[in-house]
Amino acid sequence: MARAFRAASPLPLPSSRGAAAVTNGGGGRGNFPWLTKKSSTSKPAGTSAGQENKGEEPEGSAAAADGSAEKSPSRKRADALARLRAAFLAAITHRRRRRQLGSCVTGTIFGRRRGRVHVALQTDPRSAPVLLVEMAAYSTGALVREMSSGLVRLALECEKTPLAAGEKRRGLLEEPMWRAYCNGRKCGFAVRRECGADEWRVLGAVEPVSVGAGVLPDDVSGGGAGAEEGDLMYMRARFERVVGSRDSEAFYMMNPDGSGGPELSIYLLRV
Repeated sequence: MARAFRAASPLPLPSSRGAAAVTNGGGGRGNFPWLTKKSSTSKPAGTSAGQENKGEEPEGSAAAADGSAEKSPSRKRADALARLRAAFLAAITHRRRRRQLGSCVTGTIFGRRRGRVHVALQTDPRSAPVLLVEMAAYSTGALVREMSSGLVRLALECEKTPLAAGEKRRGLLEEPMWRAYCNGRKCGFAVRRECGADEWRVLGAVEPVSVGAGVLPDDVSGGGAGAEEGDLMYMRARFERVVGSRDSEAFYMMNPDGSGGPELSIYLLRV
């Protein structure tokens, strides 16, 4: 298309300057000495212009370097603002999850057969746990044997410490340390944990399961040092939440067929 456009455009007419240049070129510059002087004086001007252009290049490169130096502090400020915004949104989401904690939650009990028991309570299968407790001195295998024999009642108790003037008491699910009891027998202590990468991997693997129990494969459990503690077992069900007061809550496992009493109950007490 460009060739066709150039072919269709009319050719420019020769100008008077071009004709004068041709006639002067044919006669030579020997008859006009002032032309030779003018040409000799014009050459240094061209070279000086070239030197000035060359001299301007370092200034442009210096300006570019200054621009790149100015971008790094702005990028740091942007990263800091992004981190602050993520922390703020996480805090808002956490408070929103607490307010939306209804009468039914999803409970997951998992752990190695000879390892520690983890109890996670979620508002829905995809949300972060509102409570994740690790029972330090009670194994998952012992809990499974206890459940096979009959009803299991887990009780977690914490101290009700006196408050200072103007201090507000934290929520019951936010207590960091608990005393653990299983069917009335003391089984060590339980510690509230944050949901880490290993816990998220387990909860993500059992997310499609509404009610059930089983053993997770090795790629989910991660292997490593914990593999010597046996298989990674889990049990998942829906729990009914009953709030007695600010210092007592209970979670009763709901049977899918709706018959019979709860096989597992979890009590949270602040005494």
